[in-house]
Amino acid sequence: KKGVVGMRDKYPEVKIVLTVDNGIVAFDGTDFANSLGLDVIITDHHVLGKKLPNAYSVVHSTKVCGSAVGWFLSKEIYKKCHPEWNEGSGKDSSRAQNDIMLKHLDLVTIATIADLVPLTEQSRILVKFGLKYLRETKRAGLVSLFEEATLDPKKIGTYEIGHIIAPRLNAMGRLEEGMDSLRLLCTKDEKKAKNLARIIGETNRNRQQITAETVEHAKDLSSSKISKKLLFVYHESYQPGVIGLVAGRLTEEYYLPSIVLSVGEKHSKASARSVSGLNIIEFIREASEFLVDAGGHPMAAGFTVETKKLELLEKKLEELAEKLINEDHLIRKLKIDCELPIDLVNLDLFEELLKLEPFGMKNPAPVFLSKGLEISAMKFVGKESKHVKLELRSKNHESRIMGILFNYDKSLDLKI
Repeated sequence: KKGVVGMRDKYPEVKIVLTVDNGIVAFDGTDFANSLGLDVIITDHHVLGKKLPNAYSVVHSTKVCGSAVGWFLSKEIYKKCHPEWNEGSGKDSSRAQNDIMLKHLDLVTIATIADLVPLTEQSRILVKFGLKYLRETKRAGLVSLFEEATLDPKKIGTYEIGHIIAPRLNAMGRLEEGMDSLRLLCTKDEKKAKNLARIIGETNRNRQQITAETVEHAKDLSSSKISKKLLFVYHESYQPGVIGLVAGRLTEEYYLPSIVLSVGEKHSKASARSVSGLNIIEFIREASEFLVDAGGHPMAAGFTVETKKLELLEKKLEELAEKLINEDHLIRKLKIDCELPIDLVNLDLFEELLKLEPFGMKNPAPVFLSKGLEISAMKFVGKESKHVKLELRSKNHESRIMGILFNYDKSLDLKI
């Protein structure tokens, strides 16, 4: 609050606070801003609580990411400030409007995929067209980041954004100050962009190391809990910026809802990841009497708890898990779209499948099942020979297909 008051004194002409991707449960903060004579406009996409903050206005949707909500609002503000557009006509006028309206769609695309928003309906449309702008971007910061990551801009898709670009941009906020990522996106200075991209790349590598070490530590602490329906792990050494990643790794490995906490002297910060069918934020809010605050999505959430209440909270959540999580939640499922004979697998099919892109959350790449195949050849490949390259053929030997099995489990005992 002292910082806000100081900013208010320094910029007395400011009358509005506009949030992006947060604020939907910021009741105390909104009331405090109101007490200073500030109007608060909240734009957010996180799951609503039981009431809304006492803001001047709330722009909210769970159908798109927080950045997209802000983008839609900025479009409407721009149109309002340029009423002559409503009177304009002709191709040139329309093209100029589109160029301005879509100017920041490259950033909306990164944000949508980074935030694991389902790529359906509006979000899929934004990413479908936004990828075009991202691949052609002239932003000095993004161009430098692509170079640092050795990415070909023309080949950037949802995978490259989710696993290469977004982790780099997020690394600064996780370990250092997120402002450097913002400076990278905003700068027009190529030299400054290259330097920031280098720093961000180094920070991301550091983040990867810290995450790996924390995951191993968390797995040790979790070893006695994997027979339960919920993993609840906490330690004072865990950095708040990586606990979400650690929770995700635990869920991926054990297929259990996972909550990881960074323990502080008075308050502890938590990040949670869920399994299919369990709304994790609603689950956590069932224990709201122990929480300072909580927010998030059905599959990922975060909250703050007084450190002295950690054991009470763990007990409460484990009781809720026994009550609300059933065995079906904890079965890892492979969803197969259809059975497909391998003689139908060809480049024409591949080209048709590309029309369904972009793939991502809730719009995954299709999965096909082919039965009755034989292994005609196999070869161990990769570092430490962990993967197996396979040649598969139909029983009548008329069709063949190449494939690769990652992280080969020797218990499968594959043989030619």
